[in-house]
Amino acid sequence: MDTISPLQKERYRYQPKLPETLKRPVEKVKPVRGNPTESVSDQAELKQLFTNTYGKPIVSFKEGDNTAGTKPLNVGVILSGGQAPGGHNVIAGLYDGLKAGNSDSKLFGFLGGPSGILEDNSIEITADYLDQYRNTGGFDIIGSGRTKLEEEDQFELALETAKKHGIDAYVIIGGDDSNTNAALMAEYFVAKGSEVKVIGCPKTIDGDLKNQYIEVSFGFDTATKTYAELIGNIERDANSAKKYWHFIKLMGRSASHIALECALQTQPNVAIISEEVSQKHQTLEQIVAHITNVVIKRSNNGENFGVVLVPEGLIEFIPEMKVLISELNDILAENVDYFSSLHTFEDQSEWVNKKLGRDSSYVFSSLPNDIQRQLLMDRDPHGNVQVSRIETEKLLIEMVDNRLNELKSNGQFNGKFSSQAHFFGYEGRCAFPSNFDADYTYSLGYSAFHLIANGLTGYIAAVRSLDKPADQWEAGGIPLTMMMNMEQRHGKKKPVIKKALVELDGGPFRTFAAKRDQWAEKTLFSFPGAIQYFGPAEVCDQPTITLKLEQGQ
Repeated sequence: MDTISPLQKERYRYQPKLPETLKRPVEKVKPVRGNPTESVSDQAELKQLFTNTYGKPIVSFKEGDNTAGTKPLNVGVILSGGQAPGGHNVIAGLYDGLKAGNSDSKLFGFLGGPSGILEDNSIEITADYLDQYRNTGGFDIIGSGRTKLEEEDQFELALETAKKHGIDAYVIIGGDDSNTNAALMAEYFVAKGSEVKVIGCPKTIDGDLKNQYIEVSFGFDTATKTYAELIGNIERDANSAKKYWHFIKLMGRSASHIALECALQTQPNVAIISEEVSQKHQTLEQIVAHITNVVIKRSNNGENFGVVLVPEGLIEFIPEMKVLISELNDILAENVDYFSSLHTFEDQSEWVNKKLGRDSSYVFSSLPNDIQRQLLMDRDPHGNVQVSRIETEKLLIEMVDNRLNELKSNGQFNGKFSSQAHFFGYEGRCAFPSNFDADYTYSLGYSAFHLIANGLTGYIAAVRSLDKPADQWEAGGIPLTMMMNMEQRHGKKKPVIKKALVELDGGPFRTFAAKRDQWAEKTLFSFPGAIQYFGPAEVCDQPTITLKLEQGQ
């Protein structure tokens, strides 16, 4: 690296904090196994699919004599899927654990994600190389990729790569899909009589890979604090200029954890939570009516400005839009060649409209042309609409503006409505990890080492009690099958790790719901400011508001 900023130089010197148990010499840490476990649902089907790895016990690490971690190990690691702050520190914790156990242990980083294993494309991670990446954001240490490891021939290639390099274990750092694939790989290896272990680590800024034992996925803390700083800056600007309504779309396709956490941190005038929209069967018109009413109320108070937070995946939770998208996915999947032969948007739109059901045709026709175009764009790898490319924030702006103009022509609105649209996503995925994420990910990597050293496979590294100071955290692992259910994918039922959506009866949402009406009418913006790395623990080491509320604080 030719250019190193002053902050980067200081972050290299930061020593991540560990749970008290993991600070001990490797030979003084032993695993304690609990009772057999069950999956969250579909127990009979999953037990049949995972005959060798289903039902394993939860493992925690305690003080005790144990020489298992002192033998030399060769471990391969991959980064899978989208970036999340802290990935480099998972690798650092894994490396340091391996070297603490035996200086002859080696860590191989497979380049470009899962495809690196299949193509046998790796580097040995050395101390000098790793030191360039400690406590920094990004996945550039070895790169990432979205290749899925789910077929038997892929698992066979992974075994061949392991044999070639004498690899004892793979560590897969990824989200719910990647860890589902880790579970499938672990099962395959055991069924084949292989001793190669597979361990997962919980990664996603979206915050939807969590449960009772995985309290948060890494990266969520840093990403939401990064977005909240930007939102706070915009709120301050809005309150200074007093002339714009800012509509801010935030990453999070399947769940609204990011939008909810950012709302708790910044207190905007409106924050839409997709899960509530779905439960209450709110239509697009109802959402627009709600925002319009807030604009009018604030205008009556002389405040023609405000901030609206919009989850990235909102459009899929609105009932009529969900039906429309489902129909579009089916129509376009079944008529790929013919659709691609239509060269103009007008021809595509007309043809699609004839294929849609009556209700969906009406919805599609009522949408602005730009949104129609985005719904007809190239599909994602699964053949579905690319929701992140749909400018939902601009759709809401246009519909609110139209509604206000109608009211103005009838003399029912005398205020002003000027708008700005924003999308915060990539800005947070590779940020310098917060102290919390730097510590948490390092502990996850160290825990992954201990799981491997003790011969465990089909587990995800787990660190609990995260609302407490780091030395009080509890390290261990939980069986990947414990997090799984069966879901319909491409016409077949498949085992997948269940996504955690926002719980409307949970502490974070109830806290938000109790305050949002007050935030809507009055200007009560909160300004979190930039992530702090140096200073008092109550400023620098605090977890998210979501995590504290979920843990009962």
